Amino acid sequence: MKVGLSTHSLVKVISNGQMNVLDAIGWIAKNGGEHVEIVPSGYTITGNKQLIEDIVNKVKEVGLDISSYTIGANFLQSSQEAYRTEIERLKKEVDIASELGVKLMRHDVAYRPPEEASQEQFEKDLPVLADACREIAEHAAQYGIITSVENHGYHIQHSERVLRLVKLVGMENYRITLDIGNFIAIDEDPLASTKKMMALASLVHVKDFYIRNKNKNPGEGFLTTAGGNFKRGAIVGHGDMDIRGIFKTLKTNGYDGYISIEFAGMEDCLLASKISMDNTRRLWNEM
Repeated sequence: MKVGLSTHSLVKVISNGQMNVLDAIGWIAKNGGEHVEIVPSGYTITGNKQLIEDIVNKVKEVGLDISSYTIGANFLQSSQEAYRTEIERLKKEVDIASELGVKLMRHDVAYRPPEEASQEQFEKDLPVLADACREIAEHAAQYGIITSVENHGYHIQHSERVLRLVKLVGMENYRITLDIGNFIAIDEDPLASTKKMMALASLVHVKDFYIRNKNKNPGEGFLTTAGGNFKRGAIVGHGDMDIRGIFKTLKTNGYDGYISIEFAGMEDCLLASKISMDNTRRLWNEM
């Protein structure tokens, strides 16, 4: 098991110019990270061959792995032409993943707002999404890259929906980026959902949340879940999630891959990311 950080955790300092992505990679290495997940948020590497080369050289210099290349996508387009354009764009992103030297790549598949993300709508969308993901996975197979869907974005966030998509795609190199915290957004129990999905996990995202019941509105800083409850990002180990139980489940069942911290709370992102990596390693080793 290797603990590291998604560059998205540092998006505040990257976006305000305090760091660039190369600085962020160096910071992760100096603060105990063993890998970096490249998430182009606050910076862009598509079409920037020099930056791709610089990232590859930087991780070698500081001794980090690049665990994953993680990008957005939406195959629910308004026309067949737009659908094909999105697929071809994703294939080019797979090529970038290969240039980065990664063997794992997460791409989103769809987004609908909660009011449109019904089970009935999912059933209609599923064949289209599976065809697109299968085509991307087939393109990635030539590089030995495993592509994955994350439980993310409301429409494809429920554990059963994610599992159905992966099984319908039916490719050995199409798996799951298991985000233990994203289940909170749709009011699923993170431990129970982790147990369902962990056998197909190619990467694990770790985050923590403060969670409050819908009848106890905590006010500013909290977001609303699909069920009307409240959540706020927390430093790993500081929130209300059963992190110990989840880690015990993953460890007992043999997960030994990358664990990537995604911090999205109100605290200073540098301090929070450092504590989150330290706590993740400590809590994992205690199990």
